[in-house]
Amino acid sequence: MKKQLSVLLLLIFLVGCKSSYQSISFKKQNIPAVPNYANENSWAVLPTKYPESLKKYSVSNIDSLKADVFYVYPTLLMDKKDLRWNAPIDDEIQNDKIINTAVKNQASPFATSGKIYAPIYRQAHIKSYSLYKKGGKEAFEIAYADVKNAFEYYLKNYNNGRPIILVSHSQGTNHTTQLLKDFFDAKPLQKQLIAAYLVGMGIKPNEFKTIKPMTKPTETGGFVSWNTRKKGSYPKNKNVYKGAVTTNPITWDASKTTTLNQHKGFLYSNGKLYTKALKIEITDGMVWATNPKFPMRFFMSFMKNYHVGDINLFWQDIKENVELRTKTWLVKNK
Repeated sequence: MKKQLSVLLLLIFLVGCKSSYQSISFKKQNIPAVPNYANENSWAVLPTKYPESLKKYSVSNIDSLKADVFYVYPTLLMDKKDLRWNAPIDDEIQNDKIINTAVKNQASPFATSGKIYAPIYRQAHIKSYSLYKKGGKEAFEIAYADVKNAFEYYLKNYNNGRPIILVSHSQGTNHTTQLLKDFFDAKPLQKQLIAAYLVGMGIKPNEFKTIKPMTKPTETGGFVSWNTRKKGSYPKNKNVYKGAVTTNPITWDASKTTTLNQHKGFLYSNGKLYTKALKIEITDGMVWATNPKFPMRFFMSFMKNYHVGDINLFWQDIKENVELRTKTWLVKNK
């Protein structure tokens, strides 16, 4: 119980952090070494390299899966005292967070639908958002270059024409949005796209030329996106999410509200699934959620931004939806 409490308090702290970060000027000589994606150590997850945090949620025979999942994790480099703009891919502390927090909570609901590929990339420090014009832009460019190189290596060496599910959160969604533009949008590879789950960032309906928001649970070839906050709360800058695609991550249709009975399950950090735990309301650019019903809910009542739980709050709902979309795509493309 103490472990779960410490994790929750850490998340509350991270969400509430101000953007007064220490920084040094961006210098090319401080850029971490470029990853080599031919080396398995440059990947957090490969079908031949599933961490224990993911195995328990996957199928027993990974080779039986007929689709691929390419997952790009969110910002985990958060320490205000950390002067680095980008994390090297051999940073043991960051890699532990990638595997035992991000992969466990965010890649896991997709593990029964496809083989998971998750590259370790030189993620940009969280300060890169608030200091975008003072080094952040260059940091994001380095991070995206890695994601792009990893995806190119995946296509050439692993994909073999299989259908693809793209999954991302927060900073990962920034990179995956660009990945869609570079490789899928109005391009032949779009035919292999089952769905893109672009979570934790405001994505406008016309972000892409030919890839559209999906508004039915069985729809394929498009994208879904949402950002979660406590019911009745707004971000300081409403324009960040105003007008953004706001998918209902429980019903996956145009429904604006849900009941407790419709919620299929929230995966908490203790590994337990809590069903019928929350209700949601769809508003402009945001999913408003009630305080989830689980043992530590009192502490979550102080939070207004549920960003860290964008995926695992709807873990079982996502799992069942991606299974449905994958099955639908495979039937249509026999």
